[in-house]
This record gives sequence, structure tokens and C-alpha cells, in this order.
Amino acid sequence: MDYFLKIDMGVPLVSIITVCFNSEKTIQKTIQSLLNQSVTGFEYILVDGKSKDSTIEIIKSFENKFKEKGISYKWISEKDTGIYNAFNKGINLSKGKWISFLGSDDIYLKTAIEMYKTQINNISTKIDFIHSNLTVEKGKTFSSSWKWITFRRKMTIAHVGGFHNRNYFTQYGLFNEEYKIAGDYELLLRAKEKLKTLWLNENTVIMGNDGISNNQIKKVYLETTKAKIETAKINVMISKIDYFTWMFKHKIKTLLNAIT
Repeated sequence: MDYFLKIDMGVPLVSIITVCFNSEKTIQKTIQSLLNQSVTGFEYILVDGKSKDSTIEIIKSFENKFKEKGISYKWISEKDTGIYNAFNKGINLSKGKWISFLGSDDIYLKTAIEMYKTQINNISTKIDFIHSNLTVEKGKTFSSSWKWITFRRKMTIAHVGGFHNRNYFTQYGLFNEEYKIAGDYELLLRAKEKLKTLWLNENTVIMGNDGISNNQIKKVYLETTKAKIETAKINVMISKIDYFTWMFKHKIKTLLNAIT
């Protein structure tokens, strides 16, 4: 096992976790976006899956830069069994009261953590998850407030870059590692209608196009359906109708894109 621990600055308010594997083409921009933040006083953790390319060398090259800014910077590199196994490793390494997951091809905008910390400091009631808007391919913006009536049928909020209250993991457990793509949705479904969310109606993240969920749509829908049935206890027939509706719409969209 390769393990490295650097610049522990005490207990931070927020921890950001990035998991990666052979991410040399994108990881530098992701890490740089944390270094460029308008505030410090946070913890950044990278969990690498034993990359074979230059990912580790890139991660190492940032050690002194984070030290100079007084930002806690930790990383490990070892084999894992998937994204959610790596996420759970990151959670166990983290110290923050609030925990976020940023993909290895995603970028936080400069004031992202500052805006989240401001929201966290102004919270007066119990909140489990704070999410914001994100920009996806071709400049489109994904944003929505959370409502159980719609969330129980599909993932309607942006998980990327959003912050989980550490107490949520204490109450409902860590990510289910049986899931390979839709584990973030399954995690938030556990609280059902009792989930307490806060929507930061600001753009905080630019999401890359290389994520696993973008490249395995059918598996996303299958795992989402599984989570709805087993965790949210949604009617099996309704869940299957949703699945076939999604697949039909996806095929139509693919055909239209091919024509244009």
C-alpha cells in the first residue's frame, strides 16, 4: 500500500474528496481549482486507485503549493473495488464536519467553497445535504431544488461538489459498495422524505464529460431502478416503467444527435 499524509492543519469545517484512477489528462485542473479557492481553512483528500499513468506524480507536485497556502492536503494510492469503496476510504480519512466529493475531471469555481462555508455558517436548523448548480457540457446549467415527490423517481439534484453533513453518514451509514455508479443517489434515498436539504442557487462546479455515469447510461438506469425499489421502497412496476421510459428517451436523443 502506498500511503502519504501531508500538512494536517487540525479539524476543518469542510473536507473535499477526489477519487481518481489514471486521470493524468484531467486531475491537474481539478487540483488547481482547489488551490485557487478564495478561502483556505479546508481539507483536500485524494484517493487514487493505484494509477498506472502519471497521476501520482501530478498529485505529488502540488504538495508544497498546498503547504504554502496552509491547506491540509492528503492522498493515498492503493487498489480499490470501485468509486464508492474509494469514497468510503476518503470519508474515513477526513476530519471535516461537512464532506464533498469532486470528480477527477470536475472543477470548482473560485468562490465555491467560500459560498458553501457561508451557507453552512448561517444554518439554524438540521441540514443533511447542501447542493448547488453546476455547468455541464456546452455550457448548460443543471439546477433544481429538492422535493421528495420527484427525487423518489429520479436524481433531480446535483451531487457533484455538494456537501454532506458528517452526521448523515453516522446516522445512515457510508456508501453501499455494491453500487458502482448510482451509489450517491442510493445514499440520499435512505432518509426518504425526512432528508433535509439546502439549495445554494449559484453555479459552483464545471462538470467534466469523462465521468463513469456519462459513459454507462444503461447501468446508471439499472442501478437507479434498484435503489428506488430496495431503498426508497417505490413500487416495482412504477420503477420499471420509469426505467423503460428513460431508455426510450435516451435512444431517441442518441438518434437525433447522430442525425444532426
